[in-house]
Formats: sequence, C-alpha cells, structure tokens
Amino acid sequence: MRIHALSDVASSTIGEGTSIWQFAVVLAGAKIGRDCNICAHTFIENDVVLGDRVTVKCGVYLWDGIEIEDDVFIGPAAAFTNDKFPRSKVWPEAFPKTKILSGASIGANATILPGITIGKNAMVGAGSVVTRSVPDNAVVVGNPAKIVRYVEKNNG
Repeated sequence: MRIHALSDVASSTIGEGTSIWQFAVVLAGAKIGRDCNICAHTFIENDVVLGDRVTVKCGVYLWDGIEIEDDVFIGPAAAFTNDKFPRSKVWPEAFPKTKILSGASIGANATILPGITIGKNAMVGAGSVVTRSVPDNAVVVGNPAKIVRYVEKNNG
C-alpha cells in the first residue's frame, strides 16, 4: 500500500497494493479494496465501499451510499450525487444507494444521480448525465444518458 504524504487518510480498511495520491481525503469508515488507484484531489466519504482494482481519477468525490465493485474505472471529475432533494443543513434519514457493478467504466465529467445502478461492464460516455439505471454491457451517452449500443464483456 502506498499513501502519499500529502493525502489525508483516516480509514484503516485499505487493501494491499492500493495507491492513494496527494491531496486525496479518505474518511475513517471508507472501505477500499486491493490494487486500487486513488488519484489526486479525490474525496471518499465514510459509507463508501470500493472493490479490488478500482481506478478513481482526479477530482472525483464519492459520497455516502456509493458502492463500487471490482475492476471499475471512474474518469476525471466524474460527479456522484447522493441526495435527490439537497438543502443546506438538511439531510435525508438515509442516502439512496448507488452501485457501480464490476467492470463498468464512467467517462470524464459524467454525472451519476442518486440511487442509480450502473450494470456490469457498462460504459458511461464523457459528460453524460445518468438519470436512470444502466443495464449490463450498455453504452450510454448524452443528457439524459441514453443507450447507444452494447459491448461484449471487457471489449469496447
């Protein structure tokens, strides 16, 4: 495990071979698997679970209620939300669960709304706004994101 001296990592649940780079913040309750790459300027809240071999690129914030399975790629500045009706200083009793299933890829600057499931091996195009769950192997693009095709497992 490699944790950069300029990161702020409170979690003790970080798998072997994981790298966490400068200016990353990982709160105490976060769970991070093996061989992950958490890039600079990222934030991972308490109720977040990352599987093995997950890549989280720069500028990604992972809020409470997000579960990311193995072999997922999250591109730079992808945005996750966890509150359907956000207000200052008012929080829901529970945050909707957002799941990114194994092998999925999320492009740069994509926005994922709360309570969404991104299916196995699915791909979200850069800049897309995902307002509904995405089935396994689907490629979605646009605002709102729509299915444009399907891919075979591990094949773009």
